[in-house]
Amino acid sequence: MASVGFCLSSLILCPTFSSTQTSKRLRPCSRISPTMALATPATFGFSNLLETFTVNVQRAENRPLNVPLIAPFTIATSRLERVENVAIRVELSNGCVGWGEAPILPHVTAEDQDTAMVKAKEACEFLLRNNGMTLSSVLGEIGVLLPGYEFASVRAGVEMAVIDAVATSIGVPLWRLFGGASNTITTDITIPIVSADEAAKLASKYCKEGFKTLKLKVGKNLNADIEVLQAIRAVHPDCSFILDANEGYTSNEAIQVLEKLYEVGVSPVLFEQPVHRDDWEGLGYVTRIAKERYGVSVAADESCRSIVDVKKIAEQSLANVINIKLTKVGVVGALEIIEVARASGLDLMIGGMVETRLAMGFSGHLAAGLGCFKFIDLDTPLLLSEDPVLEGYEVSGSVYKFNNARGHGGFLHWDNLAWLEFEMWDVTHEGTQGKCITQLTHLILSFFEVALKMKASYVAIALCTVVVVMLATAEVSMAAVTCSPVQLSSCASAISSNTPPSSLCCTKLREQKPCLCQYLNNPNLKKFVNTPNARKVARTCGTPFPSPILLILMPLCQSLPGIK
Repeated sequence: MASVGFCLSSLILCPTFSSTQTSKRLRPCSRISPTMALATPATFGFSNLLETFTVNVQRAENRPLNVPLIAPFTIATSRLERVENVAIRVELSNGCVGWGEAPILPHVTAEDQDTAMVKAKEACEFLLRNNGMTLSSVLGEIGVLLPGYEFASVRAGVEMAVIDAVATSIGVPLWRLFGGASNTITTDITIPIVSADEAAKLASKYCKEGFKTLKLKVGKNLNADIEVLQAIRAVHPDCSFILDANEGYTSNEAIQVLEKLYEVGVSPVLFEQPVHRDDWEGLGYVTRIAKERYGVSVAADESCRSIVDVKKIAEQSLANVINIKLTKVGVVGALEIIEVARASGLDLMIGGMVETRLAMGFSGHLAAGLGCFKFIDLDTPLLLSEDPVLEGYEVSGSVYKFNNARGHGGFLHWDNLAWLEFEMWDVTHEGTQGKCITQLTHLILSFFEVALKMKASYVAIALCTVVVVMLATAEVSMAAVTCSPVQLSSCASAISSNTPPSSLCCTKLREQKPCLCQYLNNPNLKKFVNTPNARKVARTCGTPFPSPILLILMPLCQSLPGIK
């Protein structure tokens, strides 16, 4: 049985988490080593915890974290329609919970979501089997289990969850754990590869929202990239901008871009990964010419995937800036790289993949706490159409503020994560309304045929027709709506905990009203939406669920001949 540590203050108290909801009650920690119990808040630094904190895990698991984007995210090497990451939850024996996220970006991260799920499960099983180890030993073993770049994203997610749980245990926010230099950061925001007109619209929007630095994805078409840059400059002349080619150019093309921009009086503050990750000679050439001729710094991103890469870049002057991403090297690896880069005189940038506020928040805490990053690129949660993370840091335009909540401060409604696991379907495409009307015709004729064969009365036929028209009307109304159960994720808390729905929940529920019939007949969704609490939420929002007769007839409609 675990010993009970001496909790000196409310700093060392943790909420008791159940599997279905977050309790507001606090209880003392039940597994803190004597060294930690006697520590003072001033010694609560990450390095101090490595050998003094004993990790005992009572629950560890992972689940898919799927979230739609506002618009497709296109870079030189890939295109993303939505986030398909992996969430990780670690609960210590004292009830303290930590959260992590393994971001997945096709053609960039080594893992896909399926692989990440398998490897995260293995790591969670390891944590459950190996209690009583120091934090340092746990992180070291995770590094062995999930080695190198091949599993760096999963390793980062597991490390985040463990470190967050530990920080929560001692009552310290992550930004203080990592140094406490500041509790705020200011990020840039990214414009993906789009047309010049669309880029100008986005730049104008971001300018109004207070963003001073724009990060522009380039590298697919040199001439189109120049047009986009000129269009952005026209609507946001005062912005600073970063070029990110994601390995898309040759070294000569990269220099051409800088030359053409120089001719029109435009100079980026940073040129990120201009050439292929393995083109070390090209990277060094662009770095030298960019700095000497145009005064532009070059950052290594994809070329920097290990501490060995950083040492090579520093020794051979292959770049001026190192882009740190936890997804590429893990949390422990990032801290080692930061130390080497700073000692070598390299400037630092921090970025991420396409992530929710879970992973991005951890990176933000790290950046704020260390206070050593010249460039901050932690914007991708702003590109998501839904935010599954509750609480956490505050966002005001380009500024993120981290409060004094323990650990990360943000969390997921774990048992409601299933809301984010369903595929979205779009019924707004051309021809859908015509298809619905065709279905209506087939349905009415089919009912008439059945009724006549059964020698039904005209009254019965008429009633049948009315019901079918009601059903088909519901179907036709869906033609103008994108049916996505993810849109209802803001209602998850009210449905699961019998609390009043938020205004956002009611708004989304009204928007998705034409789709409720489908959701209520979906075997996967039914257990979430066809409950007394869900119906109560719908009534509270003034959007009662469809009548039972429609629910009964919907499957019948879909099973009739000629109806798909």
